[in-house]
Amino acid sequence: MGFSASDVVPFTQARANLSELAEQAKAGAEKIITKNGQSYVALIDADRLDYYHRLDRERIHLLLLEDAKRGLADIAAGRTCEADAAIARRQEHRAAIASAGERRPRVSAGAKASRGAKKRA
Repeated sequence: MGFSASDVVPFTQARANLSELAEQAKAGAEKIITKNGQSYVALIDADRLDYYHRLDRERIHLLLLEDAKRGLADIAAGRTCEADAAIARRQEHRAAIASAGERRPRVSAGAKASRGAKKRA
């Protein structure tokens, strides 16, 4: 859904005309309220917001069903392991990532800026 210039409203104007904007939102318009020239909040009808939330829950359910389908396919193909072993492997993997992160040399912001200047030169 596209927005027109009339759908973008500065915060100060929205505060002064909230009742009118609310009526427009109830009638189906969606308003983007800006603050300091940046998108800040949206004003939409509560029923439409509820619809958006239902769509999001539906999408999540579909993703869960896809995960279950892949899991069942793994079981059918014999790609299984004991839960304790899988958890242990996952913990080892996380520990390896954490220790690799600790071994990386930390670079200060000044050093990064200095390197950037050298690259541009």
